[in-house]
Amino acid sequence: MTTPEVTELVDRLRTLVEERYVFPDAAAQISARLAARRDGYPTDPAALATEVTADLQSVNGDKHLRLLHHAEPLPEQVPGDDAAEYAAMAQWAERTCGGIAGARRLPGDVGLLEVTPVLFPAVLVGDVYAAAFTLLAPVRALIVDLRGCLGGEPSAVSLFMSYLWDHEPVQLTGMYERATDQVRQSWSHAHVPGRRFGRDRPLYVLTSGSTFSGGEALAYDVQRTGRGTVVGERTRGGAHPREAFRLHPHLEATISVARAVNPVSGTNWESVGVAPDLATTAEQALPTAYRAALEQVCAGDGPSAAEARAALAAGAPL
Repeated sequence: MTTPEVTELVDRLRTLVEERYVFPDAAAQISARLAARRDGYPTDPAALATEVTADLQSVNGDKHLRLLHHAEPLPEQVPGDDAAEYAAMAQWAERTCGGIAGARRLPGDVGLLEVTPVLFPAVLVGDVYAAAFTLLAPVRALIVDLRGCLGGEPSAVSLFMSYLWDHEPVQLTGMYERATDQVRQSWSHAHVPGRRFGRDRPLYVLTSGSTFSGGEALAYDVQRTGRGTVVGERTRGGAHPREAFRLHPHLEATISVARAVNPVSGTNWESVGVAPDLATTAEQALPTAYRAALEQVCAGDGPSAAEARAALAAGAPL
């Protein structure tokens, strides 16, 4: 890139931040920061992306504010046409089993549901969630592994939470949108296809320092509704949904256009992450949650309790 091309790109980015960023006051400061360096950025696209991202995040640490470098050229963006993005997301979901990496029953009648790489839009994965929860609905306790969940879409969070709740809807984390100056509410669903796990049996959610965005939203809603116990590490801390803008064949800006608002806390996990109820390392999160789940199953009776006691006696092997 030439220096004039870099300057023009930075000016376009400043306009996007000023017009779209969810916090107008911070947007003005970020724009001023970019303007102060507009003629001094490197011309190498990868180096440019690194330095501009640092300046975008310098005011308030918003991890969704980024200039991303792509080795492969980005397709042209057509305003109002989301078909290409939707098709790419659908292919990604297809390759990754809709984000459900595993659904299995552990000894002691404890279910394990692994979610990675992201919580895909509900329209793409509704049948996958229905199948996974129908499989695990009978277990006495459930562990949801979000340690490798790096993001997600709000519709998927509300659908997933619906399988962990009952038919009476509960209000979840909504989104304040700068464009409308209103909070768009989110609720669990009164009806879901397949079987629910429900809201009464033990639930454990695993987190790591890599759990981000939509994965954090699910953990936060589980915690704030009192539905379950979060086990593991404090999450990464990204609560601002973003939009992407192609500024160059190899450079894409992401701008936070909304912020999460939880009806219980009145705030979100931005920058601070979701703090676990049971803090441990990411590696120990599953063994810790499994032992806790087995102890709860043991408190019951019947074959499941006997199997759980046997699993604990064996050291709860995984």
